[in-house]
Amino acid sequence: MSRSTRKPARQMPLQPDLGMPEQGWRQRLYIIIFESDTVAGKRFDLILLGAIVLSLLVVALDSVAVVYQRHGAVLDALEWFFTALFTLEYVARLACVRRPVRYARSFFGVIDLVSVLPTYLALVLPGAHAFLDIRILRLLRIFRILKLAAYIEEYQMLGQALAASRRKILIFLTCVLMVVILMGTMMYVIEGAANGFTSIPTSVYWAISTVTTVGFGDITPKTDLGRALASAMMLLGWGILAVPTGIISSELTARRFSTHAPTRTCPECLTEGHEPAARFCKDCGTTL
Repeated sequence: MSRSTRKPARQMPLQPDLGMPEQGWRQRLYIIIFESDTVAGKRFDLILLGAIVLSLLVVALDSVAVVYQRHGAVLDALEWFFTALFTLEYVARLACVRRPVRYARSFFGVIDLVSVLPTYLALVLPGAHAFLDIRILRLLRIFRILKLAAYIEEYQMLGQALAASRRKILIFLTCVLMVVILMGTMMYVIEGAANGFTSIPTSVYWAISTVTTVGFGDITPKTDLGRALASAMMLLGWGILAVPTGIISSELTARRFSTHAPTRTCPECLTEGHEPAARFCKDCGTTL
């Protein structure tokens, strides 16, 4: 198949149809950058992922005071090198597509832009440099490189299950919120400010950390009644943590069975429940 008639590789839903140029250097650049089923395209994507991982490593090392004191100049140089590299890549992506605005507004387009902005913004706002970790989202391109698009259906099923369970989970969280407010208020009355429960919000914070079995230990009950209440909340926390998992699991199971449930009916005896691959009726033997 010639390059002029070659169709773009299948993209993830996050990547819209950007339009491949019909000929010239823009088409060749498009094939290298956006198509992963060619040797050059796969090589480009692997190099890009390696650069992203290395840039994240530089950001992580830059946050370590001892390392920065010894190798700060090298880390700064590497950061500007990766920023220039990713900026050039972003400009090349805009230049080789027929719909650059559509790419700039797509998920990956926004991530590509945001991944280079913190370095430039750090010249004015030093704290912006920490947001370079957003580059990790660019690693989502590995789905396209390793041909993992088949798993998108499973992710969509999980998303649908979460969406279908949102009302149940919302009601459950509302009940949990009422419980922790009630328990926190009770603990405030029982323990009081002398034992660290200085206010109702502070007591509610303690109740949340206890019922979720986190238990930071910065505030602890000192009275016997307070410890009994805390013990009850700890035991209650085990059941509370299992409820959302059960809701989502039941929804996933229901969707899986509803998706694969046999719906074929025999035209002769009207028996239902035949498997999709069945050739004959299980009761009368009629050809399906």
